[in-house]
Amino acid sequence: MCNFADVKANIHYIYNMKKITLAITLLLMGMSLSAQLRFGNSPAGNAPASDLEKNVQKLVMASVLINNFYVDSVDSKKLTEDAINGILSKLDPHSAYTNASDTKKFTEPLEGSFEGIGVQFNILEDTLLVIQPVPKGPSEQVGILAGDRIVSVSDTAIAGVKMSREEIMHRLRGPKGTIARLGVVRRGIQDTLRFDVKRDRIPVNSVDAAYMVTPTIGLIRFNNFAQTTHDEVVEAIKKLKNEGMTDLIIDLQQNSGGFLQAAADIASEFLPKNDMIVYTKGRSVPSQEFRSSGSNAFQEGRVAVLIDEYSASAAEILSGAIQDQDRGIVVGRRSFGKGLVQRPFDMPDGSMIRLTTARYYTPSGRSIQKPYEKGNLLSYAKDVINRYNNGELTNEDSIHFPDSLRYQTLRKGRTVYGGGGIMPDYFVPLDTTRYAKCYRELSAKSIIINANLRNMDKNRKNLAQEYPDFQKFKDEYQVPQELIDEILAEGEKQDIRPKDDEERRKTIENIQLVIKALVARDLWDMSEYFAIIYAEDDVVKKAVELLSRQ
Repeated sequence: MCNFADVKANIHYIYNMKKITLAITLLLMGMSLSAQLRFGNSPAGNAPASDLEKNVQKLVMASVLINNFYVDSVDSKKLTEDAINGILSKLDPHSAYTNASDTKKFTEPLEGSFEGIGVQFNILEDTLLVIQPVPKGPSEQVGILAGDRIVSVSDTAIAGVKMSREEIMHRLRGPKGTIARLGVVRRGIQDTLRFDVKRDRIPVNSVDAAYMVTPTIGLIRFNNFAQTTHDEVVEAIKKLKNEGMTDLIIDLQQNSGGFLQAAADIASEFLPKNDMIVYTKGRSVPSQEFRSSGSNAFQEGRVAVLIDEYSASAAEILSGAIQDQDRGIVVGRRSFGKGLVQRPFDMPDGSMIRLTTARYYTPSGRSIQKPYEKGNLLSYAKDVINRYNNGELTNEDSIHFPDSLRYQTLRKGRTVYGGGGIMPDYFVPLDTTRYAKCYRELSAKSIIINANLRNMDKNRKNLAQEYPDFQKFKDEYQVPQELIDEILAEGEKQDIRPKDDEERRKTIENIQLVIKALVARDLWDMSEYFAIIYAEDDVVKKAVELLSRQ
């Protein structure tokens, strides 16, 4: 006799299987059409289409089966993202997936702008303190001043409520043209001020600093290679040439890279027309050559490029081109060693896959990609730590390259090496004793920067009147002893203290240097900050020494 429950179960099973079969068919049709429209036919060298289809079918079927039959409910979006990340993790260390939110955070600095109210700020005691409004930005235009405290945004309190920095930024930012109604507390004024700020496009500058180190040597530091970086660098060069620059230091320390085209455009400002800058080769994409356009921002003066173990990607393209073409000298420590080119593929939901599609080569033919084992991201990430442990960051003799990686520069025939970053022409060891342990702990706990914020909050007006120009400040300003005592006392409360008199002396020297640089930044900008900090930087001092030789 037929069991009604079994019949019902079978009907549901058949119905579900038909539904799954239909879903798989529609998915495969959609993916096949999407692939043809977006990526074209399979490039030469790929697996036969039938094999590719079988693999895609397995992935789709696994997803559909899990969503329909797994014992517990699942987050299909997270499963999909985990699957993508799992696949990419088996490739090279730089192919990566980012969700829509992370993609926006990643691309904003490279696009060169975002939409918001335009203030530089820090958080002091759960309150947003304006360091500086962006020049000519929407906040400056309505009268927001350095030192103002923003306590509310559109009638929502953001002060004293333990709101995260990310949440505060989310409330300040918004589409261009929308209004942020700000509640502002200003020193010397009893009532809370109200400002309606119309959000606008806010530039994100790549150039951190552009200033004269000596009467004839200029320095330009930039932190990435974004869409606007080339224009920013050209403007900085013009500014410094007007101030008397004849030789230039390009500071790429800790520059993690960015757009390859931006590196090529900047290199063109230093190299003769048609000089090779970089070329790329990949399995499925056409090879590309990037040659100098012969732009003439700085074709004559001497050039020194500064790099360290965190200079990567586009920073290595620029320094490699300068070195291989014998256009200048490279100073510092061996760079990171990223010689892989990623192409971004946008997903419909705003997420992105950045897939390695080629390797790049410097003009002499060097691939500077350091060795890696596919799928072993941990070992790759520990490379800089291993360099330190092996003594490479402090001792040039600890660096060894096999003869197979030996290349020659194109004009002078000097020996250079590939296979693991750009090796500088002049090595400068990492000074592991520069910052005292006590100072590092005070800095990590934000004790120093918070003390400076309170100091500037009380004394900004008087300091601006006492030091109307930066040169006077640089020559005469001394960090008040009471401010140093305040920092050390707060450290004592948090069980942070120097172990002996020597460490105390070194800690106080560190505090004096950094506080002076922070005050300079708050009164002027980042160029003045680096002008103070770099006065004690061994790599910068070495470059100045080399360029000063006749």
